[in-house]
Amino acid sequence: MTDFLIGRQPILDRDLSTFAYGILFRGKDFDLSQQDGAANATRQVITDTILEIGLNELVGPHKAFINFTGRNLLDNIPLHLPKDRIVIEVLESVAVDDAIVANLKALSELGYTIALDDFVLTPEWRPLLEIADIVKLDVMADGLEKSHALITELKGYGLRLLAEKVETHEEFQALKEWGCELFQGFFFSKPNLVEGKRLGVSQASAIRLMSAVNQPDVEFSEIGRIVSQDVGLSFKLLHYINSAFFALPRKIESIQHAIVCLGLIEVKRWVNILTLSSLSDKPSSVLQNVLVRAKLCELLAQETGQDRELFFFVGMLSGLDALLDMPLPKVIEQLPLSDDIMQAVLEYAGGPGEALKFCVAHERWEPSLGSYRGVSHTRIGQLYLESIDWWAKCVFPLLST
Repeated sequence: MTDFLIGRQPILDRDLSTFAYGILFRGKDFDLSQQDGAANATRQVITDTILEIGLNELVGPHKAFINFTGRNLLDNIPLHLPKDRIVIEVLESVAVDDAIVANLKALSELGYTIALDDFVLTPEWRPLLEIADIVKLDVMADGLEKSHALITELKGYGLRLLAEKVETHEEFQALKEWGCELFQGFFFSKPNLVEGKRLGVSQASAIRLMSAVNQPDVEFSEIGRIVSQDVGLSFKLLHYINSAFFALPRKIESIQHAIVCLGLIEVKRWVNILTLSSLSDKPSSVLQNVLVRAKLCELLAQETGQDRELFFFVGMLSGLDALLDMPLPKVIEQLPLSDDIMQAVLEYAGGPGEALKFCVAHERWEPSLGSYRGVSHTRIGQLYLESIDWWAKCVFPLLST
C-alpha cells in the first residue's frame, strides 16, 4: 500500500454554514506547474477521493469542488464522477477555445455544476459566463476594490459568486454586502489534510474484470465472482457505492448484492474509474492510441456488417501491452477469452483479427494491404479520422452503453 494526501477546505454560505468542500492535491508525485503533472494530479485526487476514502467520508452530504485542467476536460474525466456530488472547477490556466466551450456546455447540459476558478474577465473567458453556475474571485490577488468592480460587472449573468482567499472579517462583510454568496479562505478555515493508504488491486483481477464487463452476455454472478476474489476490488466497490450516494433500499449484504444494486451501467462506470486509476501515470497519448485503434476496428465492422462490440473489444485488447507494460501474450493468457478472440489479437486471425491487422497497418502508414473486405484504403483513412474525432469528443463506450 502507498500513502496519499488530500487537502480539504470548507466553502461556506452567507450564514457560515458548510456549502461544499474544495478538494486539493497535496502529494509530491506530480509537478503541478507542468500540464501533464496537473492533469495527472486531478486524476489521482479523483481516484483517491472516490476509490480510497469515499466522498461521503470526505465531504459528507456536501459537494466536492475538484480542479480540472484543459486536458482533463477534453478527456471527459468529469463523466467518471456523479454529477450530483461534484463541482467541475475550471482552472484559470485552461486555454479556453471552441473545444473547451463546447465540452463544458455539454457537461452543463448533462447536469454538472461548473465553477470558474480565479476568474478574470477576458474576451476568451467571457463565453463561459453563459455556461458556468459559480464564479470564484481571488480576493487576495485582486484586492477589494478590483473585486468589487468585477462583482458589479458579473451581476447581470445570474451567477453565484464565491469569494476565495478571504482573510479578514472586514473582507467577509464587504464581500457579502456586495453580493457574494459563498466564501472560502483562512479567515474561516485553513485546508486540513486527509491522509490514507491506497489499497492495491491485482492487475490480473483488473483486466479479468474489464474483460468480463465487455462480454455481451455477462452475468452479475460472474462479475461478483471476480470482485470477491480480490480484496482491493471488493473494498473499492463498496467505497464506490458509498461515495456515489446511491439511494439503496437496505444495507449491502454481499458483493453480489452490491453489484445488483448498482446495475450494469454503473458497474461499467466503476470499472472505468479503476482503469483511470491504473493509468494515472501514463501519457494520454498511449490511451488515445489504444482507443482510436479499437474504434477503427468497430467502424470497419460497421462498414462490413460484422459484430461491432467484438471488433472494438479485440482492438482494445491489442493495446493492453502498452497500457500495462507487459508482453501482449502474457496479458492475454490471464484473461478468460475464447480461442477465436485470442487468435484474433495475437495472430490477426478471423474477421476481427483481419480488421485489427488493417488498423495497425494504417497506424504505421503501411497502405500495401489494399482494401479490407471491399472497404478501400481511402475509406479506411476517413474512418481513422472519424475515430480520432470520436476520441476527441470522448464518446466512451464504457460510459454510454
